[in-house]
Amino acid sequence: MTLPPPRDGGWRPGDGRRPGRSNARWGDAEPRAPVPAGARVLGFNSVRQGTHILFREFSFIQATPHNRASFLRTFWRCFRAVGKNGDLLTAKEYHCLLQLLCPDFPMELTQKAARIVLMDDAMDCLMSFSDFLFAFQIQFYYSEFLDSVAAIYQDLLTGKNPNTVIVPTSSSGQHRSRLAPSECSPLDGVEASLFYHCLESLCDRSKYSCPPSALVKEVLSSVQRLTFYGFLMALAKHHGINRALGALPDKGDLLLDPPMDQELEKLLSQVSGLSISTPAGSSGDIANLPTRRSPWKPLHHCQKVNIESDGSTDETESSEN
Repeated sequence: MTLPPPRDGGWRPGDGRRPGRSNARWGDAEPRAPVPAGARVLGFNSVRQGTHILFREFSFIQATPHNRASFLRTFWRCFRAVGKNGDLLTAKEYHCLLQLLCPDFPMELTQKAARIVLMDDAMDCLMSFSDFLFAFQIQFYYSEFLDSVAAIYQDLLTGKNPNTVIVPTSSSGQHRSRLAPSECSPLDGVEASLFYHCLESLCDRSKYSCPPSALVKEVLSSVQRLTFYGFLMALAKHHGINRALGALPDKGDLLLDPPMDQELEKLLSQVSGLSISTPAGSSGDIANLPTRRSPWKPLHHCQKVNIESDGSTDETESSEN
């Protein structure tokens, strides 16, 4: 059927493009304005420097290995002064520091990292910065791998067939609850050679980040039997695994960061060069003003440790007891 021509000479179906509108179909998105080249360069530099993860949600910082490594490096650079001062903090206090960079960082992940250091000790015990940092690195970067390792370890303890490798499919924000060693294993743990055989298969089949299998073999070949948390602590202390991950410096250089120190020196020099202008004759009034104490209270239980320590677990409060 042929439609009669419109009386006003306007548009009718079949005439093609409607005046004043694009040929885009209904529901098509409007074309976006091109991003300026300067903004793209800033974005690329931010990703390259690892600062793109600052104040982002947890789902973003754990989305890729690069984001995880960037978050670890940023946490170290921001709070290495805790280690330089020799302060010992609890798991809750380290979690507060993590939340300064990622507001929704899960407490469960912090507790798992603290359990690697504290093992059988209470969760409110104090930890040195280096102990927590390297344990946190293993737990955060290899989170899915460690969940599968925990499942394999449980199967070996109970005598089940560990040949079926369990690869987690959920995000690392929904971690499985991990049993304490006293609840799941005898004190002597499992046979190291059989444990490595299962982990080697896991590393070959897992789609998530895993430590190099050669370094895992090196860790397990030095003992005959070991517990689950003993294995995690050995991973956290291994220099080769830390270098393979590439996010943190060696333990001997943990408190050193020359580029950051240079930036701080520049800021201090700028602040010291500033002069505050005051009205004439008011200097005496300012001098007579009463001094007020800072409302911030220092941590009453912080202890000092030797800043030349190598970052071993001897620094923790539990080791001192």
